Amino acid sequence: MNDMAGPPAETPPLRLAALDAEDLAIVSAHLQDATVRVGDMAFLPPSRRFALVAARFDWLGAGRGPCERCSTGLHFERVSSVKRIGFDQRAGTVLNLLAIVFLPGDAPSGIVMLSFSGGAALRLEVECLEAAMSDLGPRWTVDGKPCPPDAAGG
Repeated sequence: MNDMAGPPAETPPLRLAALDAEDLAIVSAHLQDATVRVGDMAFLPPSRRFALVAARFDWLGAGRGPCERCSTGLHFERVSSVKRIGFDQRAGTVLNLLAIVFLPGDAPSGIVMLSFSGGAALRLEVECLEAAMSDLGPRWTVDGKPCPPDAAGG
């Protein structure tokens, strides 16, 4: 019998947009346990944009095959201020992203909180929620799934 299956298909890049808290929860789930270098984050006040590049762990793909990460960009529009909490701003610092949530204010404005392990966080004041996430490049195999902070003693 001739096996026509061939090699597994390459995973297409993930692209998501978030215009409300439910959308952002989906983005957050896909970015859970992503690693982010502080030097790969930037607030651009003239364009009112906050952007970062992370090494996203592919939780969906890990259930079907090897554990992989890929470079992923995330940006928020209409950002009026960014505050960092609990981490050094040195470019070599690496953070582990746990969750991203939207806390509504006077509609449509609010706060976007990016929570990292160890109590670190970013607080983005936004005119309205407008975010986009996109995989940027090739994937690479990693040894296993990220370990929850509590299991690692963190």
